[in-house]
Order: sequence, then structure tokens, then C-alpha cells
Amino acid sequence: MSIGSTSAESGRNGYLDLDGDGERSPYPAGFGLDFRRIWVLLRRNALIIAGIVTVAAIIGLIATLLMQPTYIAEASVQIEQETDRVLESQSVEPVAAYQDADRFLQTQTDILRSRAMSRRVAQALNLLDANSFFEAMGTEPPEEIPGMTLQQAKRDAVVDLLLENLLISLPQDSRLVTIGFRSPNPRLAARIANTYATEFIRSNLERKFESSSYARDFLSKQLAETKARLEQSEREVNAYARQAGLIRTEDDVEGGSGQQSVTSASLVQLNAAANDAIAARIAAEQKWRSVERTPALSIPDVLANQAIQGLLQQRSERTAALQQELERHRESHPTVLQLRAQIGEVNSQIDTLAAGIRSSIYNQYQSALLRERSLIAEVGQSKGARLAEQDRGVRFNILAREADTNRTLYDGLLQRFKEVSAAAGISSNNISIVDEAEQPTEPDSPKLPLNLALSILIGLAAALGIVFIREQLDDAIRAPEDVETKLSATTLGIIPAVDERPIDQLSDPRSPVSEAYNALRTALLYSTSEGLPASMFVTSSQASEGKSTTSLAIAVGLAKLGKKVVLIDTDLRRPAMHILLGLPNGLGLSDLLTSTQSLSAALRPTSHENLSFVSSGPVPPSPTELLGGMRFPEIVAELEADFDAVVIDGPPVLGLADAPIVAGIAAGTVFVVEANRGHRGGTKSAMRRLRSARASILGVVLTKFDNRKAGSDYGNYGNDYYSYGHHQD
Repeated sequence: MSIGSTSAESGRNGYLDLDGDGERSPYPAGFGLDFRRIWVLLRRNALIIAGIVTVAAIIGLIATLLMQPTYIAEASVQIEQETDRVLESQSVEPVAAYQDADRFLQTQTDILRSRAMSRRVAQALNLLDANSFFEAMGTEPPEEIPGMTLQQAKRDAVVDLLLENLLISLPQDSRLVTIGFRSPNPRLAARIANTYATEFIRSNLERKFESSSYARDFLSKQLAETKARLEQSEREVNAYARQAGLIRTEDDVEGGSGQQSVTSASLVQLNAAANDAIAARIAAEQKWRSVERTPALSIPDVLANQAIQGLLQQRSERTAALQQELERHRESHPTVLQLRAQIGEVNSQIDTLAAGIRSSIYNQYQSALLRERSLIAEVGQSKGARLAEQDRGVRFNILAREADTNRTLYDGLLQRFKEVSAAAGISSNNISIVDEAEQPTEPDSPKLPLNLALSILIGLAAALGIVFIREQLDDAIRAPEDVETKLSATTLGIIPAVDERPIDQLSDPRSPVSEAYNALRTALLYSTSEGLPASMFVTSSQASEGKSTTSLAIAVGLAKLGKKVVLIDTDLRRPAMHILLGLPNGLGLSDLLTSTQSLSAALRPTSHENLSFVSSGPVPPSPTELLGGMRFPEIVAELEADFDAVVIDGPPVLGLADAPIVAGIAAGTVFVVEANRGHRGGTKSAMRRLRSARASILGVVLTKFDNRKAGSDYGNYGNDYYSYGHHQD
């Protein structure tokens, strides 16, 4: 087996077999990105890419110029959770906790995006029933929808249009909300943005007023009922005192008691004191029971303590400082440890003070309990002497306490009613306008640089996709690397394309064509393990690819090395070698195949030393039968015995059987492919036919190669490839 075929076989390792013919595909198995090949493809298709990108940029430019410009006007409002307190308690609405600030702010932005807010804006600007708004927004008014009047459809369309072009922005860690509106009319955009801000504030005030109005109505009803009960209880007290004959002084009336004598007065005083003690004990007990199992920092008295508030403030400051230190230092850092110790000390002080306050509440309860028991004991001791008077005073005291209770409830409701009424008249608001929207002077869209950039990117992506598809569909043999990847064959030589006939340049030993064929000759000398094959068949897949010129150049090149060479023209259909050599096509191969004439009679000397020639002879009626007979192998064997090299110029493969027959007889086959003309499918099919005839393909000669058009790495050599030394600087 020849070196060429061996290298071709070994080159299949690690490649995908896509054709199912045992030959490697153009792409290695498990291949990755080949940046060199990508660069070659981009350079080869540079004009296509540039054209597509240019067209995309022009389309983007035209589309941008045809777009209607839109403007965005922005107003900003500040939203606070609480307003300035003019009164001690001026709002009946619950105040959101500061830990819930994000949800509160998100709720406010959702209110801004609500349909109700857009409907308020539309009503404020008289947009619901006018078609001018649709004209200003560059849209058509809606048509009547089944089940809905035209007016309803128009109002819904106005609200939808407002919501579609409303832009609400709430930056993180900020209470400043930006209200933007997009419109083709800059003046309208500014008006709508400002109206959204003012209507948002007005809506907030209305909600506050409505909630306080409901509270006032409720308090007014409760106040009237409590007042009636108070008047009734006071009338009952007076009626009972008159009926029982109890005479009360002014102080007695205010104290809710009345006596007939000093004894009864003393009993009443003791009884009143006992009642007060009971009430005080009940209040103290209730207070103690309410805080007995309550965490210290949840007790109102603890939280109201100035010292506790100061310590809580210190703990918050030290905790904040500790968090800052932890962001910069580790747990073991002295500053972190010191802050933790300080926080622990503050917590200890808070716990101590809180425990003291809890203990004082308990002591108050015990004191009230002792006082109650003491007064009850004194009343019990005086009970026998003053029992009659006490019986008359019990009913009076009950009625008096009921009147006092009603009076206390009435006073509380009256005070709260006054506060709510006063708060309703104060227009305090937690939302304020920071910046009003101004009429924009420049459109926000379309943005020409952005659109052009996107158009260029889209064009580039489309161009790359087209180039990729084009390259996948393009199986032309353009460059030497295509011979290796697409044909799975060895490149023996690269013959450059020239303006004149290549055969004319063979006479100049320093011409690019001569240098290229010299390189081919050298490759053939080492193409097999034994060196130069005894006989070489030169063919191609189709006509006019340069096989005859290549045959002559190989023969002449070997003859110049001093080898005895014979050149045979086996193209019995369209012979041309005798024309290249300037010899007559007399007695030739067809005569030798159809007669018993000796081989020496057909051998002709040429103008080249050591080179003999056997012409094709007359064109026979059936070249395939002549070449397939027993005579032709004998002629080749006889020439191999008499000459150092036998060069056979054969017909192209095409769809005929001539070339495979000759290739099976010759020791080696040189396959000629014209650059940019030969295609992978047809060329591989031709080479497969030769291999099926047991031909040993030495390699491929790429003819008419123009490095400027190939787009391959060979183009890096420029136009002076194979021209080193032709001129001096």
C-alpha cells in the first residue's frame, strides 16, 4: 500500500462517517470551535456579511425615521407613613409599622396603577367623552362593543390607554415615587403626569376624611345614647334621695353620697372610702393581672418610663454600631466584643428597671388590697350602729356609682369626639409633590443609535446564519484544506492560477507554475514506501481540469531529474497530449491494442531529453473494450520494465468505465481537481469509483488555485506564492 493511501486511511481516525462509505467527514468527531476555520469563512463571505448588515442598518434607519416620536414626562412625589402630628391623636386610620414600610410603599404604587386612579385622572382632564385624547395618543377611538354602549367602550378605552402608557418607578430604599406618562404629545404627557400626582394626593386626603367622617358619626350616636343614660341615672339618684329623705350637701352630691346625721355621715364616708378602696383594688388587681405574665418590654408603664426609653435608645444605637462593625470585622474583634458587652449591660439595666416597675405595680395591688380589707373591717365594726342608715344608703350608692360610670363614659366619648372633629378639619397629608412634570423637549423614542445597533446586530445574526447555511450547502473544493476535509485525501500539489496558459509557463523553470509542478514532482518521489511508483495514472472527475498539463509536467519534471520517462495518452475519446507536445497522432496506443505491432514502433522521442511519448492513435469505436482487454496491461508492464517512470494521461472519470480500468492497472493514481469547480459530491463519487477498481490513489493535485479568491489560509502568502526569488528588492 502506498504512503498516500496509508495516510488517507489513517486520517479517518477520530472523524465522523456521514456518508456511510467508510470515509471521514469534513468535521472531526466531537469537534469544537475551529476559530481558524471561522475566520476563513468570515473572510470568504465578507461581502455578503457586509451587504446584509448594511441592508439591515438601512432598514433600521428607515424604520426609525418612520416611527412616531413619543415623549415621557415625569413627576415625583414623596410618600411618608405618618404625617406631622398637630393633635395628640388626629387620625383614626391604623399606622403601618416601619418594619412594613416596603409593603406600604408597594401598596401606594398599586393604588397609583389602579383603574380607579386612572378614571379619576380621566375625569379631572375631561378625557372620558372626548375623541381628542385618542388623536393626541395616535390611536383610533373604539367602536361599539356588543353588550356595551359606545360611551362605556370609549371610557374603558381611555382608562386602558392611560394604564398602558403610565410609568411608575419606586427605587429601592427610597420613598420617592416617580410618575411618568408616555405620549406623542409632550404637553399632554406633562399634564397627565401632574394630574396623576395631584389626584393621588386628593384621593389620599379623601380616604382620610371619609374614615374620620365615619368615626364622627359613630361617636355621635354613642355620645347621644350615653348622655341619655347619664341623665336617667342622675334623675334616679335624686328621686331615691328625696324618697329616702337623704339630705346631701354640695360635696355629698359630687361624691355621690348623702347622710341624715353625723353617724350616718361617718358611715357614708367610711363606706365611700371602702368603695373607693375596692375600686382601687380592682383596678390595681386588673392592672397587675394584665402585666403579671406579660413580657417586661410590652408593659405600657415600662415603655412609658423615661429611663427605659433612654436605655432602649442606647441599645438601638449600640446595636446599629455593632452591625456596622460586624460588616467590617469578625466576631472576635475587640470593638465587636466591646459593643456586645455594652449591649448586654444596657439589656441588664433594662431588665432591672422593668422588674422594678413590675414590682411597683404588684406593690400597688397589695397596698390597695390591704386598704380595702382595713376599710371593710371598720365598716363591719360600725355596721350594727348604723345598719338602718346603711340600708337606705346602699341603694343610693348603687345609683350614684351608676351615674358616675355613665358620666365617665360620657366624658371620654365627648373628648374623643372633639379630637376626631378637630382632626377632620386639618388637611395634613403624608404625600407631597417633590418635582412637577415639565414638558419634555426631546423624544424618548425612537432612539436612533439604539435602533441602529439592534438593526446591525440582527443583520449580523442573519448574515452569520445565511453564511452558515451557505457553507453547509456549499461543497465546492476551493482550497487545499477542502481536499483534506471534504475529500479525505492527501494534497500532493497546488498549481496556481495564471493569466496565460499553464503549458506556456512550463518552459520557464522559475515561473510559479513550474515551481508548483516541481513541488508536485518531489511529493511523488516520496508518495510510496518504495519511492516513485513505476506507473502513474493522471485523471480527474471531469474534463478541462488540467490533467493533461499535469501529466506532461510530471513527465517533463521526472525527465529533468535524469529518469527515463515515457508518457502515454490513454484518452482514446478526446486525445490532446500530442497537441501539447506538437507531435502527430500517428501510430499509437489504439493501434497497439488492435494489432500485433511492437511497442517500439509507437514510441516517439520528444523535444525533452529522456522523455518518450506514445500517442493515443486513431479514435476507436469502443475505447472501453480496448482498454479492458489483456493487451493494455501487457503494454504497461513492458513500459515499466524499460522505463524508470510511466506517466499515463487518461480520460476523466465522468460516467465512463475507461478511467477506472486504467487506474486499476497503474501502480498509482494522481487525481486532478480544479479549484472552485470541483465539488465534494461528484469528486468523491469519482474517487470512490476508482477505489472500487482497486486503484491506489496517491493524492490530489489542486489546479487553477487562486489564493485571492479561495478565502483560505493559503491566501496569507499573497500573490507571490511560488515566486520567491523571481525579483530582488
